[in-house]
Amino acid sequence: MITRNASLYKSADWVIIALYLVLVICGWFSVCGASYTYGEPDFFGPETRAGKQMMWIGCALGVGFVLLMLEKKLYELLAYFIYGAVILLLILTLFVAPDIKGSHSWLRLGGGVNLQPAEFAKAATALALAKYMNNYSFSLHRTRDFLVVMALIFLPMGIIVLQKETGSALVFLSFFLMLYREGMSGAVLFSGVCAVVFFIVGIRFSDITLWNMPTPVGKFVVMLLIQICTAGMVGVYTRRKPLAWWLFGGSLALTLLTLLFSGYVIPFDITWVQLGICGVMVAVLCYLWLRERINNFVYIALFTLGSLAFFYSSDFVFSRVLQSHQKVRIEVVLGMKEDLSGAGYNVNQSKIAIGSGGLTGKGFLNGTQTKLKYVPEQDTDFIFCTVGEEQGFIGSSAVLLLFLAFILRLLVLAERQTDRFGRVYGYSLVGIFLFHLFINVGMVLGLTPVIGIPLPFFSYGGSSLWGFTILLFIFIRIDAARKSTPSGSTGSIA
Repeated sequence: MITRNASLYKSADWVIIALYLVLVICGWFSVCGASYTYGEPDFFGPETRAGKQMMWIGCALGVGFVLLMLEKKLYELLAYFIYGAVILLLILTLFVAPDIKGSHSWLRLGGGVNLQPAEFAKAATALALAKYMNNYSFSLHRTRDFLVVMALIFLPMGIIVLQKETGSALVFLSFFLMLYREGMSGAVLFSGVCAVVFFIVGIRFSDITLWNMPTPVGKFVVMLLIQICTAGMVGVYTRRKPLAWWLFGGSLALTLLTLLFSGYVIPFDITWVQLGICGVMVAVLCYLWLRERINNFVYIALFTLGSLAFFYSSDFVFSRVLQSHQKVRIEVVLGMKEDLSGAGYNVNQSKIAIGSGGLTGKGFLNGTQTKLKYVPEQDTDFIFCTVGEEQGFIGSSAVLLLFLAFILRLLVLAERQTDRFGRVYGYSLVGIFLFHLFINVGMVLGLTPVIGIPLPFFSYGGSSLWGFTILLFIFIRIDAARKSTPSGSTGSIA
């Protein structure tokens, strides 16, 4: 036992552990600054936010120590069991959790303690993916394997959406960074980026018409982008440059002629013509696939059809699926509305708090916006505005640099794994932390919609802190055992 502990002490990555401890300590001081009120009798009392966070931190360190003591092969052995147990817990939560601000995602454990299972689903999903993708026969290019991976990701994501926790559900999209590292085609990521662009452009300019014609600018631009992307993908993925130029030039010329006819002869919605052009492009691609049996032609045709289906369904999603407060938040971020007293209030107050900090900040516990509680959720989702007000630009930059060092170190650890299990889990971890960091800081600055996800190690709460700690310390243990795994090993026999 002594030999084993000594070996673990030497092989554990103390750089990442040190960065974790620094971030947790900085996070605790931020919670103190965000939750402290003048004249509070007991700063460290168990009834205060700071006191409770101290307790969560102590528990998290205990959990981390236990995870380090377990063998790596135990995580591999129990990966599916952990995943299944968490899925059952998510389903149970859906039915027994009380309604908290419209969400059914928190379990009441008694004594004022609540637990959010969605925070632990990330680690469970990462373990299940690492286990499945560690098989020797696994390949993302095999349809069966790809569908299983998608099911492992989207099953917990779908249940969390049903819990009305859209923000937590969107975090599962971060697993696509890991899939890209493991060989997923860049076309999938490109399709995802296109979907985001189509949604934003279509929604943002849906109520604006093109000149004096009954043509929505949003629809016109999205249709044009679909035509351009289709032609470009033909040139890239089939190497038929002449065909790509013909598709590009022909669709552009016909769109321009239709635009002129609608502008100077008979005004009409030219997106119907654009829809017909896309149909012709799909027909040409399907004909070439039947004639030459080159699968990329049909994949590009499916991209075109899928883009059209996504675009026309996005309006339904925006109008019927998203909750009213989520719709308003998106409209505020896109500049469609200015609601400083409603949906835009949080972001506006957050900007004021960060701006008031200036270069060096007002000092610990001296922030006026946060002390007077102008910023809602200032110790949870909007915790970064406390850093900006109290520590200023310099302190905020230092925190972001700490996160940068933390994520870069995770990348180093992920790349040095000697088997696919560790590498897959490591890159899943990197994706999750990157997503949380970009979205949380972005929504505090008004750059992304407010979807309510915590800043790792900073936001108040036991569930998020424990969830991130479990994610990290499982990986530290996996990394510590890498020398016992034969170099070049890619997996185990299914």
